[in-house]
Amino acid sequence: MSNLPKKLLIATKNQGKVKEIIVLLKNANLDIDVKSLSDLKIYDDYEETGKTFKANAIGKSQFYSKLEPNRLIIADDSGLMVDVLGGEPGVYSARYSGIKATDKKNNEKLLKELGNCEDRTAKFKTVVSISLNGKLIKTFEGEVKGKILTTPRGNSGFGYDPLFYYTPLKKTFAELSIEIKNDISHRAKAVKRMIAYFRTTINDKQ
Repeated sequence: MSNLPKKLLIATKNQGKVKEIIVLLKNANLDIDVKSLSDLKIYDDYEETGKTFKANAIGKSQFYSKLEPNRLIIADDSGLMVDVLGGEPGVYSARYSGIKATDKKNNEKLLKELGNCEDRTAKFKTVVSISLNGKLIKTFEGEVKGKILTTPRGNSGFGYDPLFYYTPLKKTFAELSIEIKNDISHRAKAVKRMIAYFRTTINDKQ
């Protein structure tokens, strides 16, 4: 028996994230109705003030779950953590270069901060949170390790993808198709853990 609604809202205005999550959900063949903020014409903004990815993800999912009752809300907070920079940019990944940050400006600042540093190890981390009617249901985490290149490579993806080099495939995330990225990425790992949870709480067709 299902004990959670079969309606889901992906609470992010980042269309890259929306696309990746929708692909994962469709591939899972879950019996659910999936909408984005733009689908439901929800324009309210949640101010991310948390000090951790988990705090921001939870806050975001609870915020939008109050705006859209009786619909499961999925929200994530993700970022890049560079070892030699003490984990920066971390929760400030999206606005690393300031209030009017863009992916290009953020990448430029990261390269400037690293300079000629030899240690360029880093990881992407995601925390996905699901809430219902203002209450937290569960969180899921995922991370993937790599290193930061000295120049961008690739035209796919978003954020720091052109600089994030995934050693096993010898490519940056921006050089990967969405299908391949969804096999190995931090977000994919977290969302797949969420999907496994959904199979026991949403989908009646076991």
